[in-house]
Amino acid sequence: MMQWHIVCDFDGTITPSDVIDNVLQRFADPSWETIEQQWLAGEIGSRECLSRQLSLVKATPAQLLEYFDSVTIDPAFPAFVEQVLERGATLDVVSDGLEQAIARILSRNGSPLLPIIANQLRQVDQHSWRIVFPHASDACRAASGNCKCKSSPGPQKSNKRILVIGDGKSDMCVAGSADFVFAKGSLAAHCERNGIAHARFESFAELPALLAALPQHNSAPAPLPTSEQQERFHHV
Repeated sequence: MMQWHIVCDFDGTITPSDVIDNVLQRFADPSWETIEQQWLAGEIGSRECLSRQLSLVKATPAQLLEYFDSVTIDPAFPAFVEQVLERGATLDVVSDGLEQAIARILSRNGSPLLPIIANQLRQVDQHSWRIVFPHASDACRAASGNCKCKSSPGPQKSNKRILVIGDGKSDMCVAGSADFVFAKGSLAAHCERNGIAHARFESFAELPALLAALPQHNSAPAPLPTSEQQERFHHV
């Protein structure tokens, strides 16, 4: 049985692109990009960034749903989820994105039902929206909308080791406290720079073998199944 609790990012990790960025490109005033640059530069946190950006969106519910229904996910994700759950791991989707979008996209792409910890969209009028942050924390060092470090395992998961799967800036803080990280994109570079135990990946199809090679307890990892995968492990 797998003694792992998996904290999995959504945008850019399960999906090939960022859902909120795509919503903004389609439906928001172009000034959202200036706000994005302020966030990337570390001038504002993601909570302020998302609040200001989502207030610029002008779209009907039907338009948003039509876009959500066009979003695809990594085709290997549903099978990965089924496998790890069957083997005793637990998995939460923890995202600084939108809960309603994530739930709809996962459901329409055949994913098993999963806990989703994310921000929430609220309708202001026929065309306007705001975002709320039920999982924010004033103590969050990154001033995130969803403090991923706050998403600690519940009692049924407290005996498990923590595995983070992600791709970007919103995953960097929680990656530092994880037992291991599966990373791509800028998160992989962050883990490399900071000596965080991780393995690079591109598709969820790679992860069952990588996960099976990790220790189930605090012991040395088993050899990886192929030399190519061995090259992706760092700082174990």
